[in-house]
Amino acid sequence: MIDGTVSAQVIRLIRTTALQTGVAPAELNRLPGLDPELLGDDLIRVPVATALRIWELIHARGVQDASLRITAAANMGSLHVWDYLFTTGPTLSDSLKTAFDLHAAVTDPAVGFQMDDDGRLLTVRYTGIEPEPILAATEEFALSLLLRRIREATGRPLVPVRVAFGHRARGRHRHLIDAFDTDRVDFGAPHTEFTLLDASSLPTGTDPHLGRIIRRHAELTIASAKSAPSWLDKLHAAMIEALIRDQLSLDVVAHRLAMSPRTLQRRLGEQGTSWREELEAVRHSHATALLRDTDLSVQSVAARLGYTDARALRRAFHRWTGRSPDAFRRERAAADG
Repeated sequence: MIDGTVSAQVIRLIRTTALQTGVAPAELNRLPGLDPELLGDDLIRVPVATALRIWELIHARGVQDASLRITAAANMGSLHVWDYLFTTGPTLSDSLKTAFDLHAAVTDPAVGFQMDDDGRLLTVRYTGIEPEPILAATEEFALSLLLRRIREATGRPLVPVRVAFGHRARGRHRHLIDAFDTDRVDFGAPHTEFTLLDASSLPTGTDPHLGRIIRRHAELTIASAKSAPSWLDKLHAAMIEALIRDQLSLDVVAHRLAMSPRTLQRRLGEQGTSWREELEAVRHSHATALLRDTDLSVQSVAARLGYTDARALRRAFHRWTGRSPDAFRRERAAADG
């Protein structure tokens, strides 16, 4: 599922700018989905909430042109296959339609990109989902990035005849005038958009066959996207691995996560949980899987979970589910026919 997520490529750009503007690495590292190893995977999706939090941290630094810095760093290919969709049609209008139809390759499907084309005036519109106070930055990033990709696709320094933002003006906005090469910049508008004159029929396409390949690749990227595991997901994986090796302890798991036991306990506290609670959760999950998917005796399942005997497992399983392991197996067998 990609609903409520954005691509790793977008997050990499925003995260890099956040660090450059003075946001502390520790503030970023505790956010879901920001493991540097995961962000190297172009199919990883990160929660929108994480992206919004990074924008908030940037906003708190008081850097007015941060959104334009991100656009400046977003060289062609930075956003993976989506960047090349701007060159898949014979004309700019055709290419934009494809890029907008497949925008889920980089951002939340709930975000909207629209185009109005009357043959002479081409209006590109962005409909975000961001709250204040970061609305201004995200709108400015979206429009400036779209204009950059359009200029790159057409090979022309196109200048909008009008730029409009839904957010209110934030004092001086010389940086926007410079970015869009026009002083026709409005604020508090009904829509966040810019309009180009005589641009819709400009050629952007290369080989039609190549365009089809790029579009297909974008579709496969969307279909293959995967959510970044949370910190608790990684904790549970480390705990299960230690459990299978009969080495489950706070010290061993902390070592597997490359942190001290004290740091692990602090992180658990920050997540509103504890080692004991997570140990119970992992044992519950693993017990259910073993009872469901294997023919191991209850005594053997208990041993694999680190219990001293089958009675300890039965007490724990009844606490978790309100029934015994044997009753659980009977019910599963009856349900499977």
